[in-house]
Amino acid sequence: MTRPFRFGLQSYAATSPDDWRDQARRAEALGFSTFSVADHVIGPGPALTATNHPIQNLAAVPAMAVAAEATTTINIGARVFCVDYRQPVVFAKELATLDFFSGGRLELGLGAGWLQGEYEAMGVPWDRAGVRLDRFEETLDLIRQHFSDDQIDIAGDHVRATGFEGLPKPTNGMPPIMIGGGAKRVLGIAGREADIVSLNFNNSSGKIGPDGVGSSTAELTSQKVDWIRAGAAARRDGRGFDDIEIEIGAYFTVVTDERDATLGQMAPMFALEPNQLADHPHALIGSVDSICDQIVERRETYGISYVTFGASAVESVGPIVERLAGT
Repeated sequence: MTRPFRFGLQSYAATSPDDWRDQARRAEALGFSTFSVADHVIGPGPALTATNHPIQNLAAVPAMAVAAEATTTINIGARVFCVDYRQPVVFAKELATLDFFSGGRLELGLGAGWLQGEYEAMGVPWDRAGVRLDRFEETLDLIRQHFSDDQIDIAGDHVRATGFEGLPKPTNGMPPIMIGGGAKRVLGIAGREADIVSLNFNNSSGKIGPDGVGSSTAELTSQKVDWIRAGAAARRDGRGFDDIEIEIGAYFTVVTDERDATLGQMAPMFALEPNQLADHPHALIGSVDSICDQIVERRETYGISYVTFGASAVESVGPIVERLAGT
């Protein structure tokens, strides 16, 4: 099955309330299917500098609510919420409320958390990956129960809630769940549980750097797809790997007629050779025609049909979205 292309736009910041609304409306007008925000909290300072992560000046939940109010058709999402940053029952109700106010346009992105320096700066316990993933699975169970018509009843090692229904009820049933990650266990969970799997770096180092970029080369991305496929074999809903939408962030997008020169300049920044960056699934570098060809090829190779661009590239990638969306 060849899944039609979808495109998302992700923004980290706004200069004003009107700027944020304008970003969401521009994404909708250009044919993007989703407008999303990340989920990072701490502002400028030595803690953030040590992580190499860009500043996000808006909290995810209210930013999504404002974007929903400013638009009419585009999905509103987070790539992806860190479940450790919120009390699970409160978080589930916030998600249900976003779905309610957006008229069923919530795209529910979830992750187990990875930015160690942010955890530590916030005073959130930084547990080992296995514990974070156990807590993630229990939180996902709680969210599903909250969106159902049943009484919530979960007594896990990390998440406990019982004796009530979740409200408000979903507008169009359970929103599509996106699970993001780059390591074997989380991608196996994603294959088993998600509607959309967001391929990301293996961020086990706890910060942004060449190690993470190097964990998502062409060869290693093929391995990640295999992990998703293995997880999909254990699904309990009768669906399989072909029913999962594969998404990726095009973090390194440059629309240019000087592809070779740009690859030569950028590759050393990530400890890669130019040919490795050219084939890197998170990189789209070249002319509009060349990038369109790369996107089509990666759908054939990895099954990636959903590509998310950063807001800074919105105008340059508009022709790409116009040409490929829905095809």
